[in-house]
Amino acid sequence: MTSFTIPYNKPYLSGNETKYIVDAVKSGKISGNGIFTQRCHQFFQTRYRFPKVLLTTSCTDALEMAAILADIQPGDEVIVPSYTFVSTALAFVRQGASIVFADSSLENPNLDIRQLEALISPRTKAIVPVHYAGVACNMDPIMALANRYNLLVIEDAAQAIDGYYKGKPLGSIGHLAAFSFHETKNIISGEGGMLVINDERFFRRAEIIWEKGTNRSEFFRGEVDTYGWVDIGSSFLPSEIVSAFLYAQLENLDDIQKRRIALWNYYYQALEPLANTGAFRLPVLPDYSSNNAHLFYLICQNETDRSRLIDTLKAEGILAVFHYLSLHRSHYYQAKHDGRVLPFADTYADCLVRLPLFYELSFAEIDRIVNLINSLYSKEVYVEAVHHYGQL
Repeated sequence: MTSFTIPYNKPYLSGNETKYIVDAVKSGKISGNGIFTQRCHQFFQTRYRFPKVLLTTSCTDALEMAAILADIQPGDEVIVPSYTFVSTALAFVRQGASIVFADSSLENPNLDIRQLEALISPRTKAIVPVHYAGVACNMDPIMALANRYNLLVIEDAAQAIDGYYKGKPLGSIGHLAAFSFHETKNIISGEGGMLVINDERFFRRAEIIWEKGTNRSEFFRGEVDTYGWVDIGSSFLPSEIVSAFLYAQLENLDDIQKRRIALWNYYYQALEPLANTGAFRLPVLPDYSSNNAHLFYLICQNETDRSRLIDTLKAEGILAVFHYLSLHRSHYYQAKHDGRVLPFADTYADCLVRLPLFYELSFAEIDRIVNLINSLYSKEVYVEAVHHYGQL
């Protein structure tokens, strides 16, 4: 396996993760919904004023819970951006939905709001906006369309922890929202996620689905005398070991975010002069969105250009990676797609490259990365490289 002097990602540890895991084990309660789960729930509900949250074993699980709560049935249509992780669509496909893929916008990989209404049909049940890189989708027009057509909005906020839309926390705007705490995210628990329930219609059923289709939580709160099987569901809740790890991260959220934003800004300022020459495009932040510094990316001119950049950095021990492939062109779903061309989703699939960004990355390491990029795009090297790759 190749060893990189600068990896793409390195999980951050605050120092209390193992201590809290030990505390959880010593408590004698290491299955789900114990003291650390409750502390995490309280943190999110207090800091972001989410009405109700439930930790899950992954963001995929949170999305699957959302699909059940939305009562997605075979034949229903769900609008999903094509440029996203497979879980965004898969959670609804498992319920029998047909996916109607939305193109990305010219400005950033988020779905193109201007084309959204044309995708709505009498069979549409839900819209799933993805806040790519923690950058907010334009939620006001999405919610207006949802209200007009009586649709549910499920925010895929996997990358959007501590992100805001016009001052509102991402995940607090739609009827439901899903977050990820995978090791590549800003706040991590190895694997983990969270469902946010903003619509009180779903409060009780969400908890039942979370607890394997039982009213177990109501029983332990003393609200019912016995508990039993009352609905569909699964084992969506994480163990206390996962929650203990996550809580240690949450205690350091402000420090983590401050550091990541500083690194993101340093990248942007260092690469802006070269971007202004047209060598590549930098991320665009709409005025309605905050920047949670989840990832830093470049949009290369074409796929060949991106390959040169990735290979150049890799040769110097630096791991940069591309991201999603367009789901409408995927092996699994392309035959089910309605045939529309989604040019901007394909552009991001072919041209976007993510640069290393993690808490322990140093400014000196960013300087090294930027210097290599500047050297690659200098006139002499650029012309020679284009000629070489053009012969492949």
